Amino acid sequence: MITYKHIFSGIVTVIAVTMLFSCEGNLQKVRALDSPGEDPQAIGRNLNLRYTDSGRVVAVLRSERMLDYTNLSFPYREFPDGVEVEFFDDNNKKNTITANYGIVYDATGLIDLQGDVVLITSDSTRLEASQLFWDQKQGWVFTDRPNTIRRPSGARNEGQGFDSDLNFTNFRSRTNVGVQVIDENNK
Repeated sequence: MITYKHIFSGIVTVIAVTMLFSCEGNLQKVRALDSPGEDPQAIGRNLNLRYTDSGRVVAVLRSERMLDYTNLSFPYREFPDGVEVEFFDDNNKKNTITANYGIVYDATGLIDLQGDVVLITSDSTRLEASQLFWDQKQGWVFTDRPNTIRRPSGARNEGQGFDSDLNFTNFRSRTNVGVQVIDENNK
């Protein structure tokens, strides 16, 4: 004979089992929120950041969007919609670099710039490349891709790969063709 006690006990059992299974599904979702995944920990929009050292502006970074993945084991920040950086030397001379895409690796200090990369130095030297790496720790830029360098004197260098300091005073080109301007008055 089935009594109200048995019916009530059965209903309570069904509800308890249902709650256990539904809690397990939610528990997995809660655990997923706590573990680092492929999503950025932060997204910045319309950035205009000023980096200072002892009250002096050393760099200004502008970008439409930044994705911050510094929560991962190999932290980085990505600029998928392009980036522009103005950086100033000790004499307050400005160099500017722009690219369609950029990624900054925090652990190594390496910056990878891609797509219509243009670097203009304070003396108006202009570098154009499809990709450029910038080693912040060493103060060095390099690429293995085709590039063009135009100097204010009219000299031009087109090559496949180079490496140089940021002022282009210690410049090494792998293969190149160019025009050099020689001032015969300075012999």
